[in-house]
Amino acid sequence: MTDRLTIALIYGSGRQGRFADTIAGWLEPELAGFGQYDIIRIDPAELTFTPGGLDEPSAERVESLILQADAFLIVTPEYNHAYPAALKAIIDCCFRPWHAKPIAFVSYGGVSGGLRAVEQLRLVFAELHAVAIRDTVSLPHAWTQFDPAGNPFRPGQLSGQLAMLMKRLTWWANALKAARIATRYDEVAA
Repeated sequence: MTDRLTIALIYGSGRQGRFADTIAGWLEPELAGFGQYDIIRIDPAELTFTPGGLDEPSAERVESLILQADAFLIVTPEYNHAYPAALKAIIDCCFRPWHAKPIAFVSYGGVSGGLRAVEQLRLVFAELHAVAIRDTVSLPHAWTQFDPAGNPFRPGQLSGQLAMLMKRLTWWANALKAARIATRYDEVAA
């Protein structure tokens, strides 16, 4: 399958002054450079939250975007050894649209580079019948890896890691898209 894929780029943090903007600022032109993806963005800073999660218009918007996506690339920080509440609200706003779709992670944080958040997210996405791929791009002490303009100090290293991640995500996206076309996922266990 060589069709274009729709990749949802999901920002994990909605905090003011978040570093996710720097990471996504590097990622988006890199992804565009591959030339085979249509990128849609899900950004908690553009959504409205209530004490119970997303408000109804935001939840409907997110669900619509998740339905459109063939695969997901999640940019997540690690807050207190876990992933952010805003990301959890995005994930929990729907169930079936995640089914049989692959997820990849670009994580960042302190010494662990966000990997503790990613490990928890793998468990959450397994429950949603999504496939979290093994490869990640992890950025320990992320704020030391970019200049003030948001350019990575070692662009070749990061680009190489991202290229491998995207090759694997693309393989899974194509395989699962073909499988979903052949047989609806919710019919498998019916």
